[in-house]
Amino acid sequence: MLSANQKKFVNSLKQKKFRNQHNCFVVEGFKMVEELLLSNFETETIFALSDWATHHPNLKVEVISENELNSISSLITPNKVIAIVKQKEKIISDLSQSLSIVLDDIQDPGNFGTIIRTADWFGITNIICSENCVDVYNPKVIQATMGSLFRANVFYTNLTTFFSKNQNLTVYGALLNGENVSQKKLKSKGSILLMGNESKGISKNLIPFVTEKITIPKFGKAESLNVATATAILCFECKRLG
Repeated sequence: MLSANQKKFVNSLKQKKFRNQHNCFVVEGFKMVEELLLSNFETETIFALSDWATHHPNLKVEVISENELNSISSLITPNKVIAIVKQKEKIISDLSQSLSIVLDDIQDPGNFGTIIRTADWFGITNIICSENCVDVYNPKVIQATMGSLFRANVFYTNLTTFFSKNQNLTVYGALLNGENVSQKKLKSKGSILLMGNESKGISKNLIPFVTEKITIPKFGKAESLNVATATAILCFECKRLG
């Protein structure tokens, strides 16, 4: 049975300030929780319907009713189980040996989650974010990652400081005035793919750190590409050639 305090606590984690205060976040749905259990994230509490708990006899589960699940879920159709998970301290690993993604002021949770999932597909672990990017533990971000969050190293920092300390790396900046990416030989080792805000692009103060400006050639009449779509195309180009 779900207590009033438990309900209040879980619902509070829908807000960033309480996620940071308690150093916890929420993972929902049986697929997401299965991915969680395979990771090295620490689970604090699992709330689940009785049938899910029955199929996981080795786990400590607090069994709740469907109505109780509905009262704490962020999903339109709650899916059997909710886990409360400890946030992990993230440390940037060696950037000189692989391709990393840097995100400048990404605001849409769906875009961010899709980028994390895309990075996982291409074997990219490090995702460095500006301090004003959407929170990685936002419930909509988590759902959009489809479990890839648990294999990603997402780190928030001041990007000006970050680039100043990593001037030995090649920085590919996605810009409208860049060179046609299909005509360039990109590399992945020791490189950074810098993607800008959905509407404003890369911040002006970061442009000086871009060593190679690249763009995806346009063949139709669409005004722009979705940032998550553009990230996927550019990741492919880096991995294909590098």
